Amino acid sequence: MAKADFYELLGVSKTADEKELKSAFRKMAMKYHPDKNPDDKEAEKKFKEINEAYETLKDPQKRAAYDRFGHAAFEQGGMGGGGPFGGGGQGFGQGGFSDIFEDIFGEMMGGGRGRRPSGGRERGADLRYNMEISLEEAYAGKTAQIRVPTTISCDVCNGSGAKPGTKPTTCPTCQGAGRVRAAQGFFSIERTCPTCQGRGQTITDPCTKCHGHGRIQEERSLSVNIPAGIEDGTRIRLTGEGEAGLRGGPAGDLYIFMSVKPHQFFQREGADLYCSVPVSMTTAALGGKFDVTTLDGTKSRVTIPEGTQTGKQFRLKGKGMPIMRSNQTGDLYIQIMIETPQKLTKRQRELLQEFEQISSKENNPESSGFFAKMKEFFE
Repeated sequence: MAKADFYELLGVSKTADEKELKSAFRKMAMKYHPDKNPDDKEAEKKFKEINEAYETLKDPQKRAAYDRFGHAAFEQGGMGGGGPFGGGGQGFGQGGFSDIFEDIFGEMMGGGRGRRPSGGRERGADLRYNMEISLEEAYAGKTAQIRVPTTISCDVCNGSGAKPGTKPTTCPTCQGAGRVRAAQGFFSIERTCPTCQGRGQTITDPCTKCHGHGRIQEERSLSVNIPAGIEDGTRIRLTGEGEAGLRGGPAGDLYIFMSVKPHQFFQREGADLYCSVPVSMTTAALGGKFDVTTLDGTKSRVTIPEGTQTGKQFRLKGKGMPIMRSNQTGDLYIQIMIETPQKLTKRQRELLQEFEQISSKENNPESSGFFAKMKEFFE
């Protein structure tokens, strides 16, 4: 039976470049792979055919011979035999098709090749530290000293994990690759080396201080610069201040998560501050002045006109929070809250009743207007 044309098998034209060939092969291999077509002999046969087609066309010399002579170019022993181009054939686990095999089916098996760094060097873990500061500290900024429990490189073996005078040796099982391959029927599977756990090296005489880990537990004291204007939830990263890496690997990072404690008088919204100030009924009615102490410790005078209502805001420009990485500053908003008199004396009550009797709609336009509109609405 005549063999199918390799270009037709892959569904590409004779002018297809390497990228098109690879893309077409990936698509066809996914479709006819035995794992997706169990007990389907036709699919298995098709899978072998497209593999043969790709192995031929991806090689410039083999492709040139195929374009000129067709399948006859490989009839003297086949792709892996003694034909003029047969000696270059490669099987699973030796590069060639196995590279793209891992590229495609690594996803089906739960991840790619993901080799560990040579020599077992692994990056240390990142650490998190939660820090709470006051609003005043967030306003001014500060330099804080913190103590962080972490791991550092062993000073006896210099992080190698091996006893001084000795050194790690290449793993005899994986020859330093950290991965081993095992045949599984039609194809091969690559796994983490069980001897060295993927590090590529073994330690026969471990360091007595770190027991072969290359690092030890220790509490470190660090200085942290907190910039002025920092906001609640901000994350500060200290590069290389996390856990030490394994066997001389790079250290991880330390992430400091900032939280700002609620303030007794000020509420923050971005760079602006808000403060509710109670004033007496008479001050609101007649007008007056009062001083407000801001976060920088200075006092600012607020003047309120007569007839000021509850909820009225007064803006103090530039008295808010600093804006990080700029020379700008937010504003402070003073919100008036009118306080109703309590525990009135008999005379005070008489005066208020007299005032109520002589009051007109002009004295209380909001309340008069509200009830008039409500009455009109329901009628």
